[in-house]
Amino acid sequence: MSEILVLYYSRSGHTADLARRVARGVEEVAGCSARLRQVPPVAPITELAAPPVPADGAPYATLDDLRACDGLALGSPTRFGNMAAPLKHFLDGTGAEWASGTLVGKPAAVFTSTSTLHGGQESTLLSMLLPLLHHGMLILGLPFTEPALNATQSGGTPYGASHVAGLKGERALSAHEQELARALGRRLAQVAMRLAPR
Repeated sequence: MSEILVLYYSRSGHTADLARRVARGVEEVAGCSARLRQVPPVAPITELAAPPVPADGAPYATLDDLRACDGLALGSPTRFGNMAAPLKHFLDGTGAEWASGTLVGKPAAVFTSTSTLHGGQESTLLSMLLPLLHHGMLILGLPFTEPALNATQSGGTPYGASHVAGLKGERALSAHEQELARALGRRLAQVAMRLAPR
């Protein structure tokens, strides 16, 4: 059984919703399962520690989750065209995994949520890809053979799945955004299965 780690940070719940759709797509592929994990928030006062178990949503990720995965889907809301600090903080702590090659050759994909259509979705997705490239991961996006990528009027990019939440977070995932998130999960799982040792 191949396991795909769907790792995300979500403040308002929109990125978490995308993560669940990506995980659903992973589990549509026979022989694959999704491990849903989130990263804790960071605080300006570093002495404050997050509780070991989140109040809601997926459990917090550990480095063991990275070591155990056969593929990685990484998600974050957009912060000024970049990934959110909590996800960056978690990735900054993966130096030992980088040095040992833990993620080398494993497939990876990214997803994001923004308040506005022009809120930096593509630059955020690209910012999340950079550390994955340093880890030697094989980067996957969404090809234009996905019909929803050509039809979407909101989120969805060739760089990864995305969602436009609205200025007040009032928009639920559109049908196209849901479809593209699931398609990204399926694609990631299918590639992980192809790469799995036989």
